[in-house]
Amino acid sequence: MDRKSLSVFINVAATLNFSRVAELNHMSVSAVSRTIARLEEEVGAALLQRDRRSMHLTPAGREFEHFAKESVVRWDEMRRLLSSPDYLRGELSLFCSVTASLNVMGPVIEVFQSRYEHVDLMLHTGDQADGISRVLNRSDDLAVSGYPERMPQSLAFIELMESPLVLCIPMRDCSVRQQVLQPGVDWSRVPFILPERGVSRELLDLWFANLGVQPDVYAQVAGHEAIVAMVSLGLGVGVVPKLVHDGVGMSDRVELIAGPGNLPVLPVGLCALKQRLKDPLLATFWQVAAQTYKVA
Repeated sequence: MDRKSLSVFINVAATLNFSRVAELNHMSVSAVSRTIARLEEEVGAALLQRDRRSMHLTPAGREFEHFAKESVVRWDEMRRLLSSPDYLRGELSLFCSVTASLNVMGPVIEVFQSRYEHVDLMLHTGDQADGISRVLNRSDDLAVSGYPERMPQSLAFIELMESPLVLCIPMRDCSVRQQVLQPGVDWSRVPFILPERGVSRELLDLWFANLGVQPDVYAQVAGHEAIVAMVSLGLGVGVVPKLVHDGVGMSDRVELIAGPGNLPVLPVGLCALKQRLKDPLLATFWQVAAQTYKVA
């Protein structure tokens, strides 16, 4: 017994005409007849009395008509309630880096919380390279991540922005700065501070390979913010997304310079398990993110 079957019966009770009901519901007459027969079987009583000339409701049919009308009304009220922003409630967990929480998710979170005040948003921060794995193992519902070369089939990804990778050197006078700024610099001898894993590391490995450079890796660290901090101390040269450089507040301690070749661009977006997007909470947050960044 479903809403459509109940609606068909309500139309039949009102018109007592299968042909008219078939026209109203874009069905065949035989389909209307089968629907009534199925309802009678489920109820266990005849709902209509038919002969060659007329049709009328049986006592059971008149009782069932009241039930059908009330059920359809209550069903429609429930649908409106469940789709109302005031009803949406629960808890969502979002993983991203500290920089991404402000510069990527900040506008999305502001809009979402203003619309859905009964949803508790749990924000977890850490190395963006962990985002995809945290979604895959269900530690978090959603994560901000770069787009990997091999995207797991179980994941959905929506690109929100692009951030070019930029080459950072220490602002203060030090041996690293002098080495990089000298004419004819040998990039294979420059100490690099690199992300230890993640999408940006994949892009950088490909960049070095295209340049034919085997980098001198001074350190591999977790998190782009740590790379900028180490560069500011004069420990090496770093490559980070520009949104990180602009967001960590160290523009007076590191300098951006043009590097060899063209540095790649990092696609930044939101990922979630495809099957979890059936959840109204996840689906709504996903939609707000798309609307905020005007993603088609």
